[in-house]
Amino acid sequence: MIDILVSILSNPSIIIAIIAGLGLIALRKSTSDIIKGTMKTLFGFLILQQGANIIVGSLIPFSTMFTEAFGLTGIVAEDNAIAAAVQTVLGKETAFILIFSFLINVLIARFTKFKYIFLTGHMMFSFAATMAIVLSQMGLSSVMTIILGSIIQGVAMVVFPAISQSSVRKVIGNDNVAFGFWGSSWISLSGWIGGKLGNKALSTEDVKVPKSIDFLKDMSILMGIIMISVYSITASFINPDVMNEISGGVNRYQFAIFEALEFVVGILILLMGVRMFLAEIVPAFKGIGEKIVPGAKPALDVPIFYSYAPVAVTIGFLSALVGGLIVTFLSSFLPVAVLPSVIGLFFMGGAAGVFGNARGGLRGSIISGFFLGFSFSLLVALAYPLVGLSEYGINGLWFASPDVIIVVILIKLIGLLFGIGL
Repeated sequence: MIDILVSILSNPSIIIAIIAGLGLIALRKSTSDIIKGTMKTLFGFLILQQGANIIVGSLIPFSTMFTEAFGLTGIVAEDNAIAAAVQTVLGKETAFILIFSFLINVLIARFTKFKYIFLTGHMMFSFAATMAIVLSQMGLSSVMTIILGSIIQGVAMVVFPAISQSSVRKVIGNDNVAFGFWGSSWISLSGWIGGKLGNKALSTEDVKVPKSIDFLKDMSILMGIIMISVYSITASFINPDVMNEISGGVNRYQFAIFEALEFVVGILILLMGVRMFLAEIVPAFKGIGEKIVPGAKPALDVPIFYSYAPVAVTIGFLSALVGGLIVTFLSSFLPVAVLPSVIGLFFMGGAAGVFGNARGGLRGSIISGFFLGFSFSLLVALAYPLVGLSEYGINGLWFASPDVIIVVILIKLIGLLFGIGL
């Protein structure tokens, strides 16, 4: 039974389909409408997921290329791989934290003014695993680890969406959805800074270009040209034998170009899924809000914001990559070298670009993306000594979610205050 519940709660597509179906049932829709709404919600979310998978698939070889091109060694911020790696040791604790934290989230939303239901399953799973690791390493028993981990995560699942809601409102213009992603506070902070230093008068989506290069106004064309350039320049610095191994014998520039184009295709698929998904989940969730948890808002994953300013996504990502690279090259002054986590920098940097654009236009988008990339990488480097992972056979990886790292820092400080985990 526990395995079934964990399987359900760690699979966001199943959660989303169940929520949509329950919402439509609560609204007393016809059987036909319930089936259509549930299935179209599921299809939209699966399309979104496949787009994200394509993006990740094209970023993995780029990350390898970049490391080889510039001879860098250090750690990569990646939550999901860590969470999966510790399941043989802390699987029971992770499972119970995941289940009980979701129940606590629903109870808080039902009986307090924090009306947020966190629905991003893989984020819930990685947070639960992190709590199991940190609390177990502090010497707490399995039972106390589960109790405290569940409470901490359950509270975090409403607090962080609440912190970001004013920024979400700036982007989408309403309160229909919330931000269910463990980088929401950092993205919102980045957007706020971009707004303070930017100029809202000129949006990334309204940049004027000469008619001869009018094709650059098309987001997919602009992103394609930029990503082909980034991938190709990186490939040109790699040793031929190493590049041949990475590309599987394909010409380096052909490989780089098609990986870059695959990245753009992933973005286009993701955006299509986002539009379809939101068109169905928001009306369906009204049933949850009206009948089960009055006033509840679904806290959803980061890609839902990309369609509001697609050009800003590219600008934010590239700016975040620059900020992250600066921290990498400053690694001799830091506890550890943080290699550019291209996947994290894309998903968070792209969102920071959107949030920065909403508050500060084109300039705000650039500043927000850069700030996120720089400060996120610096946060990982400075917090790295707090939690060791070598006892689980994990080397070269560390936690990647700013909100989770903030919680870990607070737990460690409280532990220090009470003499726990010394």
